[in-house]
Amino acid sequence: MNGVVVKSTGSWYHVRTKSGKLHKCRIRGKFRMEGIKSTNPVSVGDVVDFDLEPNKETGVIIKIHERSNYIVRKSVNLSKRTHIIASNIDMAFLLVTIDNPPTTTSFIDRFLVSAQAYHIPVTILFNKVDSYGEESKELKDELEEIYTSIGYECIEISAIKGVKIDKVKQLMKGKVTLFSGHSGVGKSTLVNAIEPSLNLKTLELSEQHNQGQHTTTFAEMHSLSFGGYIIDTPGIKGFGIVDFEEDDISGYFPEFFKLKGECKYHNCKHLDEPKCAIKEGLEDDRIAASRYFSYVQIMQGEEEHFRQDIYTPKK
Repeated sequence: MNGVVVKSTGSWYHVRTKSGKLHKCRIRGKFRMEGIKSTNPVSVGDVVDFDLEPNKETGVIIKIHERSNYIVRKSVNLSKRTHIIASNIDMAFLLVTIDNPPTTTSFIDRFLVSAQAYHIPVTILFNKVDSYGEESKELKDELEEIYTSIGYECIEISAIKGVKIDKVKQLMKGKVTLFSGHSGVGKSTLVNAIEPSLNLKTLELSEQHNQGQHTTTFAEMHSLSFGGYIIDTPGIKGFGIVDFEEDDISGYFPEFFKLKGECKYHNCKHLDEPKCAIKEGLEDDRIAASRYFSYVQIMQGEEEHFRQDIYTPKK
């Protein structure tokens, strides 16, 4: 039999067939022995073949079809392993909040780089705009200017107040859409605003740590009444980049890609080389400081962290 994985709980995979029937499936042991570096050899969005067990209700996955794309990050607990968030995605929405909790530019850029590498279009959703004070609005405006100029669509929304939810729904119609972002940015609230019948669980932000609590434990794909599917993912604290060659990384920054042909050396890494078009672009504000900082972090293999001095509104 054949179907799409719509939920992964680590041990069991819920597979939906074309007829709409759901089967809980396990994976064959050999998948764990074939050199797969991922902590989850099967991910939500995968098209799989499976055999039904004697009870005719549960099954065993025997084949994973080739993926058109996927979003992957470094495993949280196993640094040399990867974690595939979801596969076969038509587009992704990255939810960003300025505070309550803050989304770092480092996190945004790492997600965009990973999506760019696997040809997944991304729209940035600035959520909770109804609660922004003057300083937060200035920060949002600066970030929106940076990412819009690069070519990313940015939409200001409020999941609670229903601001521009119809616009988001129109973009999702007929597509497989991934929702991602830090814990507490309002993914589950937004999904409920888009498709109220799903009634996903939501939790308040932790005041003590100003961080969101995990309301989604495992990635899950939901059908949409207006056509298409949504993949809701667990909140992500960090986004570790994996499996990228150094020479390719600058190509995943669209504004770098436009300029790097002007560098003096064809193999310029844009770090310490003379007459580097990227560094010249940084000096004359064609390249945002936060974007260059993210690039250097990734090139040097540093873990994601936050620079307040480049994440403040221009005066």
